[in-house]
Amino acid sequence: MIDLRQLRDEPEKTIGLIKKKDPSFDGHLLYELDLKLRDLRQKVEALRNKKNGLVKEARSGITDEIKEQSKQIGAQLKTQEIDLKALENQFQELYLACPNLPLPDVPAGGKEDNKIIKEVGTQPQFSFNIQHHVDLVEALDWIDFKTAAKLAGSNFALYKGDAVKLLYALAMFMLKNNISHGYTPVLPPVLVNEKSLEVSGNFPKFKEDVYSIEKDNLYLTPTSEVNLANMYRDHIFAEKELPVRMTSWTSCFRREAGTYGAHERGLIRIHQFEKVELFTLCEPQNSDQEFDRIIATTETILQKLDLHYRISLLAAQDMGFQAAKTFDIEVWLPGQKQYYEVSSCSNCTDFQARRGLMRYKTEEGKNQLLHTLNGSSLALPRLMVALIETYQQADGSISIPDVLQKEGLL
Repeated sequence: MIDLRQLRDEPEKTIGLIKKKDPSFDGHLLYELDLKLRDLRQKVEALRNKKNGLVKEARSGITDEIKEQSKQIGAQLKTQEIDLKALENQFQELYLACPNLPLPDVPAGGKEDNKIIKEVGTQPQFSFNIQHHVDLVEALDWIDFKTAAKLAGSNFALYKGDAVKLLYALAMFMLKNNISHGYTPVLPPVLVNEKSLEVSGNFPKFKEDVYSIEKDNLYLTPTSEVNLANMYRDHIFAEKELPVRMTSWTSCFRREAGTYGAHERGLIRIHQFEKVELFTLCEPQNSDQEFDRIIATTETILQKLDLHYRISLLAAQDMGFQAAKTFDIEVWLPGQKQYYEVSSCSNCTDFQARRGLMRYKTEEGKNQLLHTLNGSSLALPRLMVALIETYQQADGSISIPDVLQKEGLL
């Protein structure tokens, strides 16, 4: 959630930033509802005080006048408390739907306004006609999309043999890399509750994208960012305990896998996928430094795998709902002849911390909201596509990089 004090103190500037992020969101309505809500709360509180005053007065003797006043105030209070509850619900619904404010250096606009800030390596060249990863893995009997569809439906994958070994080798390689950069490994449940998804920013706006288990009121996690963001919900750190850096490997589940079209077939966009995540909680003054660490940690993986990639600073409207600033790391996929995102690294400032009351106590003894940051490090299916298509050989085999063979699984 955004800071309401900022909206109250600088309404036009704050509403402008909201509009920069999401032109469809009615920032003026949020501002007006906040004014009305505060005004109505004051009126309700005044009536309660008045009623309490009559109760004290009645101790000296109940008169007809006191009875009548008490009756009138009680009726007014009941009506206004009903109005207050309805207004609180209306405000809270809109407040939870308000996106995080973009930081000043985030460009305006949508996807077409993203800025490429870095490019590493060059696109690989081949002396033979290259194949799409689907054709390669099916010929090698690595992945069976047809059986996966029989088991679960379209946009799922069933890994076999060396594909399973490659996936596990990649995951272990990434976890070891992240641990070496100072991140503590965490293995959370893949099921989360509604409050966890609200704190992370997935609910209520993106509720339809998440798989639900209605009987238990639980959900399959769309990303372990949700799990890690809630580990310290309602918690106050001592300043010396910060920063907290975590990395986790989980399966992730998303409904919005897209259509099984010619450009996104195979592993490009699927409903269930493995992902290694980075997550940090820190003091606000250190979030830029921690953001750089997340990006550098992720880059190291791609550099060790000798994959060509680029980094883009996302424009405001292309960022995630909870992000104040996002860099996408996109790897080159030769079989697709284009770049695809394998990591999205975001500084969420105090947006999630405000939802989850994640704070720390300063040296002065004041409780202050933390900043939260996250990054995919990395999404495994697209990384596997990059490896399979980049390291394919003329005979259809795949040459696995030495750093992965050292994991002892291949």
